[in-house]
Amino acid sequence: MDNSNNKLTENLDLIPVILSGGSGLRLWPLSRESYPKQYLNIDEKNNFSLLQNTYLRLKGLKNLKEPIVISNEDQRFIVAEQMKEIQIKPNSIILEPLAKNTAPAITLAALKASKTSNDPILLVLSSDHKIDNEESFRQVINNGFLEAIKGRLVTFGIIPYAPETGYGYIESYKELSKEEPLSRIKKFIEKPNLDLAKKFIKDKHYSWNSGIFLFKASIFLKELRKFEPEIIDNCDKALENGLKDLDFLRINEENFKKCPNKSIDTALMEKTNLGSVLTLNAGWDDIGSWQSVWKNSKKDKKGNAIKGKVLVEDSENCYLRSEDRLLVGLNIKELIVIETKDAILVANKQSSQEVKRIVYLLNQKNLSEAKDNSKNYRPWGSFTSIEKGSSWQVKKLEVKPKASISLQMHHKRSEHWIIVNGTAKVEIDDKISILKENEGTYIPVGSKHRLSNPGNIPLILIEVQSGTYLGEDDIVRFEDFYGRSS
Repeated sequence: MDNSNNKLTENLDLIPVILSGGSGLRLWPLSRESYPKQYLNIDEKNNFSLLQNTYLRLKGLKNLKEPIVISNEDQRFIVAEQMKEIQIKPNSIILEPLAKNTAPAITLAALKASKTSNDPILLVLSSDHKIDNEESFRQVINNGFLEAIKGRLVTFGIIPYAPETGYGYIESYKELSKEEPLSRIKKFIEKPNLDLAKKFIKDKHYSWNSGIFLFKASIFLKELRKFEPEIIDNCDKALENGLKDLDFLRINEENFKKCPNKSIDTALMEKTNLGSVLTLNAGWDDIGSWQSVWKNSKKDKKGNAIKGKVLVEDSENCYLRSEDRLLVGLNIKELIVIETKDAILVANKQSSQEVKRIVYLLNQKNLSEAKDNSKNYRPWGSFTSIEKGSSWQVKKLEVKPKASISLQMHHKRSEHWIIVNGTAKVEIDDKISILKENEGTYIPVGSKHRLSNPGNIPLILIEVQSGTYLGEDDIVRFEDFYGRSS
């Protein structure tokens, strides 16, 4: 970078915008709506989630600031906790009351960033991508930075190495290569059929659309107003009429629901004359299917990738993953087998893109396994459903040190608590007691109660529920440290 470019960039903030509201249906049953793939540790290189790695790989970029994360209501505490684990306090965690695609989400971030920074550069990232060569990734972002300060709307294209039908494509005016990595954008193409994808792979004018963008907030908003003023106006009102809630920014639902449901590609990038594509050669993958997970995993001599309690014999090119029970594969080929506590997936590897359709079918049948994990995460910890009948249920609760559930009551169920690890502070109808391992208590129907962990180690207990209704919505909250209401 020469001295003139240094002067141009020295006062410009780089604010990552991380889109983290997806549900990751193609990685069911491990990824579900209640705890989707971006919060899972799928990258074998480290112990961080895909979301955490999305920010951590940016460290070293010039003028890097804290991220703006776009999430939804149900995932808000997962986002906050995972950011806290890597010692990052986001610029903002914006909660979308309903999904409206990427154009409104990015607009919210651009408007918010413009209020706290002087015309920052925004780096828009999906929260579920994998990058093998992080140094190369940062170098390409730096190169894109130089284009963004000139007023270009930069996206990053991946040179295709297979006729992939699961990605969108970008057609550039120039042939893209290592020597010529930058071009103005001619056209965006939706996910093609196989015949078209085979043609694209032979033509250097085409690259995969990574979904990563880099631009000045002011240029993005100015261009979007030309084509989709309704998005900007409603997002602006949604922010103005929103409210701050702990670490979260809740936007106004009535304003936001008026936004057109459009991607950034269709709302802006397909219409603007300012679009540029820059090749990204850094081992990118969007981890969009189990086949993609297999491709990015370590394999044995026969091409099998194994995770968890798995025994495999005479098998080839399989992905076998056990989360709970022993999984045995014998004389199988090209299969995906995923075992969780409450569901098992067995699929041909070539059909892994179809898993999303299966989840839709499960939802149509109103099966809880489509959306909910047996382990449910809460701001105070988690609970796991062990066994249940029509009028009873057994759960394992894990409460983080110094954390507490809300002061609450139930209209239709009673509860027994048995402590198996740690120390519990228990409040029942204004009576406070301290319980240790192998001690228990009973909470009658209608009693006001709260459970806290005063210790420095996790509190683990078994909860036995009994009653006419056991749903999670049978909770009346009186006090809550996490801002939740009944």
